[in-house]
Amino acid sequence: MLAKGLIKKTVGSFLDENARKFSNQNAAVFVDRNIKYSWRELKMACNRAARAFLGLGIKRGDHIAIWATNYPEWLIAQFAAAEIGAVLVTINPEWKAAELKYVLKQSDSKVLVMIEEFKKSSGDKVHRYNYLEILEEVCPEITKQAADTNLKLKEFPLLERVILITAKDKKPAWAIGWPEFIRRGEGVGKISFWYRKSQVSLFDICLIQYTSGTTGFPKGAMLTHYGVVNNALEGARNMELSCCDRLCGPVSYFHCFGSIMLNLCCLVSGATMVIPAEHFNARKTLEAIEKEKCTALHGVPTMFIAELAYPEFERFNLTSLRTGIIAGAPCPIELMKDIVCEMGVEKITIVYGLTEASPITHQTRFNDPIKYRTTTVGKPIENTKSKIVDYKKFEETGEVVELGVREVGEIWVSGSNIMTCYYKKPEETQKAIVNGWLRTGDLGTKDENGYYKIIGRLKDMIIVGGHNVYPAEVEQGLLELFGNYIEAVQVFGVPHETLQEVVAAVIQLKTGKNLTADKIKNKCKDKMEWPKIPKHIKFVEDFSSMMVGSGKIKKSELKEAFIKELGLEELAKIKTA
Repeated sequence: MLAKGLIKKTVGSFLDENARKFSNQNAAVFVDRNIKYSWRELKMACNRAARAFLGLGIKRGDHIAIWATNYPEWLIAQFAAAEIGAVLVTINPEWKAAELKYVLKQSDSKVLVMIEEFKKSSGDKVHRYNYLEILEEVCPEITKQAADTNLKLKEFPLLERVILITAKDKKPAWAIGWPEFIRRGEGVGKISFWYRKSQVSLFDICLIQYTSGTTGFPKGAMLTHYGVVNNALEGARNMELSCCDRLCGPVSYFHCFGSIMLNLCCLVSGATMVIPAEHFNARKTLEAIEKEKCTALHGVPTMFIAELAYPEFERFNLTSLRTGIIAGAPCPIELMKDIVCEMGVEKITIVYGLTEASPITHQTRFNDPIKYRTTTVGKPIENTKSKIVDYKKFEETGEVVELGVREVGEIWVSGSNIMTCYYKKPEETQKAIVNGWLRTGDLGTKDENGYYKIIGRLKDMIIVGGHNVYPAEVEQGLLELFGNYIEAVQVFGVPHETLQEVVAAVIQLKTGKNLTADKIKNKCKDKMEWPKIPKHIKFVEDFSSMMVGSGKIKKSELKEAFIKELGLEELAKIKTA
């Protein structure tokens, strides 16, 4: 059903429109590769790729998986697949054999587009992901496949082709290189191509994006053209994006932040996408902003922290910045103030959402009072409803009871942006969507003016001697007390013999600052309720080794490592009610 006030265009419709309206304006700039596309050039590149997919036998509704970092071909594949009604399945660049095997099989992908390898630095370590080796480990029989024929794999019966974006001279026989792939489209007539484009519906699935899989294997959220286009449009409106803007996006394409809030926000507004590098790098991001005179900047809190902490931060001219989005994790108030004051992003907006919601559900507006822009995630976006639900009562009785002002409960949302379902997971879908309302799994509150505040994940809530403690609340409290000392903090619960759990905090200090665990605990005694005071405190140089491709910190792994360090593994195995 079409909602009032929502636009009725597909991804391909916008690409055609931009090629007409903004023909010679920059559509995408890949700074470290020195590659630029105008909107006309981008459309032509996407059309060639779309025809090539048709040449490989891709039909409307077929699944195309992509496993790569932020290459130009990733963007082209996304738009090309959407043009012909195919579904892009996004794969995390940091996934290894087990995750790749699961997603390739579960997603029923017909084509896999990939790079050969990915290198990522974290601290002094360099992590190398050899994709060719990983794929051959997952599917040994692929090495015996003949060249230039459809694959015939027992493990992956639907997978017919592998396309290598970065194919070298000696590519495997079972793969085709990108240039060769593009040539496959030369035999597809324009009439056939345009007919296929005309068949694409608003409610066709254009993306299957897999959630992080913190509660088992990832689940593929199925997102429609109608949902992602209108969600991107609302995000762009709340930033006042136009064809005059240049949006710097160091966020990963595989994540909805990159594929929707970067790529599609620019598509629906005509703004230029500026990609600093294939994966996040603070220096390259700052250089890109200055070189391309970017007016907007996206990122998760850890990215902004790294940019502000870069040793030569002061030498970069960032005066062109005006707006952008900070999302993916709770944003500390002090960090928000630094982004506004030190980086000059005066109209930065905070966004809250989740993959299953295409992804935005709440966003601050550029004209919101500063107290709301620094302490809340704003109000629900247009055409999206939200409420705070008593999750305990729902779990116990199935009754949906909406809570009042400033009461803590689970955030539920509804609207045209909600996924249709999890791919081939009806039971998980039924648990996630209740009478049209998506359960976010996040705890929050709503004030008397309709602004929402995130307290933490329902599954991350810490129970200290019967008291409910929310990690985000403790993190914010520590930052308020020690804002001049603490750069970033992660809080979680660890097991305790008598209290069930106690609070643990892992802290990254600002450069040149010193702080002790005793000093933190002593000051907290006067300012915090006793259950919220960290029992265990650990200091780290940075969180880079614990960041996933999207820039979020892997709190579960951080917690697991700390429990092992404290010698609490056996206690952690004890099941509680």
